[in-house]
Amino acid sequence: MVVQAYILIQTDVGKAADVATQIAQIKGVTLAEDVTGPYDVIVRAEARNVDELGKLVVAKVQTLDGITRTLTCPVVHI
Repeated sequence: MVVQAYILIQTDVGKAADVATQIAQIKGVTLAEDVTGPYDVIVRAEARNVDELGKLVVAKVQTLDGITRTLTCPVVHI
């Protein structure tokens, strides 16, 4: 079973579109869109397990220039 999550991202002012474009290129990211509101970019990602999801967020997403904060929300199936 694949683990899916939404990653809510805050960026530096004026960086949302650039961050969304960069994130969309990362393996495991299925959607990356710049939005308005308290978050600047919303990402849909998937990985084989929670550990791989964590590595994707910490090693690949959070290291991009322009990102100031992330909030990862795993999808649950109730």
